[in-house]
Amino acid sequence: VPSPTEIVVTSENFKTVLHWQYPPVPETPHFIVEIKPYNLGHYKNVSTCVNTSAHFCDLSKEICDPYISYWFQVKAVVGSQQSEYVEGNEFILQRHGKIGPPKLNLSRHGDKILVDIYHPV
Repeated sequence: VPSPTEIVVTSENFKTVLHWQYPPVPETPHFIVEIKPYNLGHYKNVSTCVNTSAHFCDLSKEICDPYISYWFQVKAVVGSQQSEYVEGNEFILQRHGKIGPPKLNLSRHGDKILVDIYHPV
């Protein structure tokens, strides 16, 4: 069974998602994702991404500390066979996460201009 490829983590406005690619196979592949926080020191299952058929996994609820390192790995299960785990690169939310621009609303009241600033989505 081939292993997943192109393991990439994207994070925008604290929504953190692991993505991977997988070649077409006759049977529907399922995937198991694991996370290793630096302070835990070992991998554990991401409960929402065990036996998922999607090629992505939302990790937003798994990232508790924006300053520590996390590693993720994913393997494929096809029928009764499994691939090896493939590990992605180190991820640190504070370093790799992106925050979108705030929304601005300008209005004029007489000789005053009001600027309302809203958090990113």
